Amino acid sequence: MSSLASLPVLVVGGSSGIGEATAKAFAALGADVTIASRNEVKLAAAAVRIGLPVRTAVVDTSDEADVERFFAERGPFRHVVVSAAQTPTGPVRQLALADAYAAMDSKFWGAYRVARAARIDEGGSLTLISGFLSVRPSKTSVLQGAINAALEALARGLALELSPVRVNTVSPGLIATPLWDKLSDEARQGLYDGAAARLPARRVGQAEDIANAVVYLATTPYATGSTVLVDGGGAIA
Repeated sequence: MSSLASLPVLVVGGSSGIGEATAKAFAALGADVTIASRNEVKLAAAAVRIGLPVRTAVVDTSDEADVERFFAERGPFRHVVVSAAQTPTGPVRQLALADAYAAMDSKFWGAYRVARAARIDEGGSLTLISGFLSVRPSKTSVLQGAINAALEALARGLALELSPVRVNTVSPGLIATPLWDKLSDEARQGLYDGAAARLPARRVGQAEDIANAVVYLATTPYATGSTVLVDGGGAIA
């Protein structure tokens, strides 16, 4: 594992959930971490929760000009992680097309804009967050599976185009994050308990599990063009 001490790291989507846990993991290893998202208030709150020195930056990945402005003013970075996404879900014939377009724009095109504009040191890395629905589709989340598969294909192609910058993907399963806070306590716990009973790992994932995988890819100089599943066995269950 290569050292992260004082290296500049950017986590896009670092204001909550997987992104926040990833930022904390990098910061704990001595990296100079910047967390970015659209919401300044959420960024400030995340910085407090992380409890380690991090910088914050307001960036809207849906806005090409804003993404390009940010990278023109900051960087280069050694490692960049993209975890930001707003993805409405539902069956194809029930999900409004406007919501479907918004989901693709947020998760796929948002990552594409970052990859296109980011300045990353040679030997550094870009890591995208996809999801296990890319290999284990759901009849109620067809679009999410397609977006995740597209992200993984994008990363493999970018690993060739951007070399010697390394490009990888981490594919989470069900992770206990604030994403599920819209459910009632009872419904959320039922979701977690049901998943834990079905999964070979017999537990629901935590954001820190995904952060570990991101750090592993960033600090392993021989890892590029890879998709690492961290799903408790969800893809095979």
